[in-house]
Amino acid sequence: MKASAPRFAANDGVIDWARAALGPWLLDAREHVGEVALVVDRANLVPAMTALRDAKGLEYQQLMEIAGVDYPERDERFEVVYCLLSLTRNHRLHVHVTTDEDKPVPSVTGLWPVAGWLEREVYDLYGVLFSGNRDLRRILTDYGFRGHPLRKDFPLTGYTELRYSEEEKRVVYEPVKLAQDFRNFDFQSPWEGAHYVLPGDEKAAAPQAPQPKATEAPKQTGAGQSHPGNKADEKPKDPDVVPGKGGGQNQ
Repeated sequence: MKASAPRFAANDGVIDWARAALGPWLLDAREHVGEVALVVDRANLVPAMTALRDAKGLEYQQLMEIAGVDYPERDERFEVVYCLLSLTRNHRLHVHVTTDEDKPVPSVTGLWPVAGWLEREVYDLYGVLFSGNRDLRRILTDYGFRGHPLRKDFPLTGYTELRYSEEEKRVVYEPVKLAQDFRNFDFQSPWEGAHYVLPGDEKAAAPQAPQPKATEAPKQTGAGQSHPGNKADEKPKDPDVVPGKGGGQNQ
């Protein structure tokens, strides 16, 4: 049975070709789960990407995506990941650069114009700056949005909300109008042994079973004694048997 999609070329020799083409611009190269990732010096990103696009044996002509990753525990907390595709070799490659909130990443819009919108997404969601992008502004969030929602330290709850006002014909910030009870969120999962009572649960309380009777000594149970009905003196004096004529087996 044939595959439903064309298979990509193997990674054989890609890292060696990248080392030869990038030289000191390449900080690290690794192959993991079938993919090749190159860590490139941020200051030399543009010449490194140019070499990956034009060097023989590499020829990654298309920029497919730019993604961001946030690692708050690092000194340079952000990673910008460029996903490249070689049409002639049918191979994909990831290029990583690191930065922080202040150091800008060189824009690659001069190599791939599509990077303009992709860099705006990373700026909008993570706050990464790109030097050389002439239109670096938000693209996914609303006008006047504060903060960058894909950062790990972005607050998920608050006391203000953002909405579009039909009356003012613009985006406005307003206090959240919620009853105080709705602010006390309980994030404990009911499948992990939650110990809270939901409204109405008090009506379904199971009745308490009566205290079972117990004996203090084995002799009180009658164990080891013959059944009272088996004693001769406790046999019924007037048996419920009527003799028939001529006698019978009960005579």
